[in-house]
Amino acid sequence: MARARILAALIGLGLMAGLAACSKPVPPTGKWEGGADRGGTLVAARVEVLPSGLVRVMAPDITNVTGTMRQTNMLRDQLAARLATGWDDVKPRPFDYDGDTFRKPRGVAPQMVWDKQTRQMTLMLYIGTQPAFPVTLRPVDGFHDNPWANG
Repeated sequence: MARARILAALIGLGLMAGLAACSKPVPPTGKWEGGADRGGTLVAARVEVLPSGLVRVMAPDITNVTGTMRQTNMLRDQLAARLATGWDDVKPRPFDYDGDTFRKPRGVAPQMVWDKQTRQMTLMLYIGTQPAFPVTLRPVDGFHDNPWANG
């Protein structure tokens, strides 16, 4: 009788471990924002991962930026304004998540990479035929009018 209970318990533990191994990782929930200014490309970005696992993401960009610092700052302000005014229209969408990388459903290319230790999200943008353009985002409690101003 005791052997039967031990065997049943072991089988139960094995089934639970098997189900845990097959379960999908739960994506981190929260909000991230940031901006990038590299190699003539400007990006302002926001990401929100909802408790449902759906993701809202917006990252307007301007490429081939040249000019003075004053002109660049004006372009940064324009991107920040586009981000702030367009955010309410961004629809949540599904992503596949493997524990650290978000991909479009059944996709291959990383769209976002999550670093659990630093709580940092990196948005991977694919602009034209260029390689992935990483945009480092920081966690925020609420979004700001200017993603660069609070970094």
